[in-house]
Amino acid sequence: MDLAEIWRVMRRRWYVLLPGLLLTAALTTAVHLLIPVEYQSQSTVTLLNSSKATEAFDGNPFLSTQASLTGMADGLARNLNSDGAKADLKALGVTGKHEVKIADNAQGPFMWLTVTGTDPAAVLKSDELLAGYADKRLKEFQTQQSVAPEAMIRMATIVPPQKPEAQTKTRLQYIVMVGALGFVLSLVAVFFVEARRRTPRGKNRPAPAGTHTAEAAPVPVGAAPARSDETMALRTVGPGGAGAT
Repeated sequence: MDLAEIWRVMRRRWYVLLPGLLLTAALTTAVHLLIPVEYQSQSTVTLLNSSKATEAFDGNPFLSTQASLTGMADGLARNLNSDGAKADLKALGVTGKHEVKIADNAQGPFMWLTVTGTDPAAVLKSDELLAGYADKRLKEFQTQQSVAPEAMIRMATIVPPQKPEAQTKTRLQYIVMVGALGFVLSLVAVFFVEARRRTPRGKNRPAPAGTHTAEAAPVPVGAAPARSDETMALRTVGPGGAGAT
């Protein structure tokens, strides 16, 4: 079946295709309205060495880097993603979903603080609260270990919380998926109806009640085959027309 034949079938069975397309359009519109647009704000922070450790570098923390800072950043990120941190952030007024992780391709203790939600203003405010909470948790970790203030690791903001941007990828994927599925099902219905219409009316129809097909009677084992009526007549009537004795 070529494209021309497919088009002819679609035109011939438009009364099946049209309702399917209308239903698909309605479902696509419903998905567009029911799935809200999500917004995302992200900030970048880094961990800096303590003021005591940077004395040899004239107090410049960016000249003093240690592998332990990256390990501390990983541990802090895991803590900020825990259930306990989620409860604390919710009490502070953070809404939506947050995520903290080491920045991709980072060559140091750089962390991404990301908040996703449906209200742009709330997302931006939540990202700011998350950054403040991360700095607070870093200090609490070190205080619990009785670290002297001058020896504590510090946090600095590299990129402040950015203006929330719309994240339409997931929403668009759902819309495309529903539209494609509805169109395919509409075509399946069209060709199903076409196939049913092309089936001969008498094909596969059961025989009427009371009608029996003649079947040959079984022949007993060893019995001579039955002769036809014509053969029996020839043997009965002789050459002269008289019956055989």
